[in-house]
Amino acid sequence: MTPTPGMRSPMPDLLLLPFMQRAILAGLVLGLLLSYLGIFVTLRKMAFFSDGIAHAALAGAAIGLLTRFSPLLSALAFSMLLAALVYWLEKKSSLSSDAIIGIMFTSGMALGVVLISLRPGYQPELISYLFGNILAIRRVDLALIIVLAAVILAFIFSHKRKLTLLALDREMACMAGINPDLYELLLYIMLSCALVLGIRILGVILVSAILIIPVSTARLLSRSFKTLTWLTVLIAEFTVMAGLVLSYFLDLPTGAVIVLTGSTIFSLAFLAAALRKRSLRLAGGGHGKQGRSE
Repeated sequence: MTPTPGMRSPMPDLLLLPFMQRAILAGLVLGLLLSYLGIFVTLRKMAFFSDGIAHAALAGAAIGLLTRFSPLLSALAFSMLLAALVYWLEKKSSLSSDAIIGIMFTSGMALGVVLISLRPGYQPELISYLFGNILAIRRVDLALIIVLAAVILAFIFSHKRKLTLLALDREMACMAGINPDLYELLLYIMLSCALVLGIRILGVILVSAILIIPVSTARLLSRSFKTLTWLTVLIAEFTVMAGLVLSYFLDLPTGAVIVLTGSTIFSLAFLAAALRKRSLRLAGGGHGKQGRSE
């Protein structure tokens, strides 16, 4: 459509809305935090752990609502305590990590459902924790997200080599003088904290997607760890921003649109990688035939 004099694009007007400004800032911060942590999650195969902690955090949010305390703060405290409990049980029992996380996952969700039933009536704030509502982020939530994300990212960047070595090879980390137990516990706690913050965007059900999808997409396109890191963050930031804008103009649930945007990007990257692999195989086969004919 050809713009007429006096007609303005809706995007500048959209960016002037205070709730959209908070949503964009929160999305950029959490996209960086979750996607960067997602690299260590995939290296250590902790996807089930992150999913379990996110779902169990519902009980923490419910406790906050029942006690008229901040649901976000209570969910943070509950999830970090749960992460420490999972770590302790892994060390002290003969149960597998999957079994322990499964028990915590289902128990936390069950406790959350029971606590929710104790508060009658429609509870929009609790619904937002289930499905996410980035457009409803308050200033106090945004301030907490920025502060905690800055602390976690500062720790990760300052201990990047140790965390990477631990994720790749625990025995090698021990030989390098790293205390693997301490850094594993810290990683568990940081991950649980980041997941609860991410629930404000995607909700309990979908938050693990921003941990897994960007890094999985980047792995299809990168050939070095440095490239993987940069691509993961860029894909995550684009996914969150594109999903946020699309959901606003299409009037669709924000969290679901963000995840579907990421899934679409992954599908395109997978197709591009498959086509590239096929073309290289055909080119290699052509050279082989030419060599044989000579």
